[in-house]
Amino acid sequence: EAELYIAKPGDQIRMCPVKEAIEPRVRPDGRSAFPGYTGDMTRAGEGVTYALKNCSVLVVGRHWGGFQDGIIDMSGEGQKYTLFGQLMNIVLVADTNEEFEKHEQQKKNDALRRAGHKLAEYIANCVKELEPEETEVFDLGAMIKRGEEVEKLPSVVYVMQPQSQMEELGYNDLAYGWDMNRMLPTVMHPNEVLDGAIVSGSFMPVSSKWSTYDFQNCPNIKALYKEHGKTINFVCQIITNENVYLADKQRSSDWTAKLCKLLDLDGVIVSQEGFGNPDTDLIMNCKK
Repeated sequence: EAELYIAKPGDQIRMCPVKEAIEPRVRPDGRSAFPGYTGDMTRAGEGVTYALKNCSVLVVGRHWGGFQDGIIDMSGEGQKYTLFGQLMNIVLVADTNEEFEKHEQQKKNDALRRAGHKLAEYIANCVKELEPEETEVFDLGAMIKRGEEVEKLPSVVYVMQPQSQMEELGYNDLAYGWDMNRMLPTVMHPNEVLDGAIVSGSFMPVSSKWSTYDFQNCPNIKALYKEHGKTINFVCQIITNENVYLADKQRSSDWTAKLCKLLDLDGVIVSQEGFGNPDTDLIMNCKK
């Protein structure tokens, strides 16, 4: 079962349980907006992507939710407490026949979330042939040999900790469709994150969860880009994870610290998705 609604700022609408938020995007060359997840595996962060700005696709359950799901008010006092209260929202209200979801405290909502991502890309096709009203360029280039003027600036890396606490597959954030519980820290170009390489998972209370929309519009990456070549040399991005066992945390934080030391950095910005268990990863990364 599925229905579509439009929710605008000022409408007397409360949405709950909200399971995902996605910015509608499409690539004019036909590549998937979320490679390895909704389409074939290709590299994100290159070429041109069209986006419907000030707009999101929201996925809302019809009957049941979990504590990881959100509430969005489009008017009243609650509107100001969420970014999405200020956006034009295309809302997918849907139900599935996944009986086990009714009885799980943590819900994967896999069918609903995948439907939302595919819907966002389908909707974005309406601008595929149009001329963009505004253009943003994110061009960082290789990590080395950037020229004397840039390389004399303090070198900075952004270490991002997406959520990956659940051992069972299907709950965690995905990198190119790969469950991040199963990966080791690695270097990524920040454009990859902005361009659909990472998809939000279902786990984690929504107050500290990064939706796919948040990855697509990551303010930390955009802030670092703004200062690149002016006050800092934004070298690259390191993606790490937040596994549960102590040995896994030690391995990942050692790996992250090793990458930072190999790059001989002047500074590191570290952020985490979630709280509690991931605080350990955050402090280990900062300490090392």
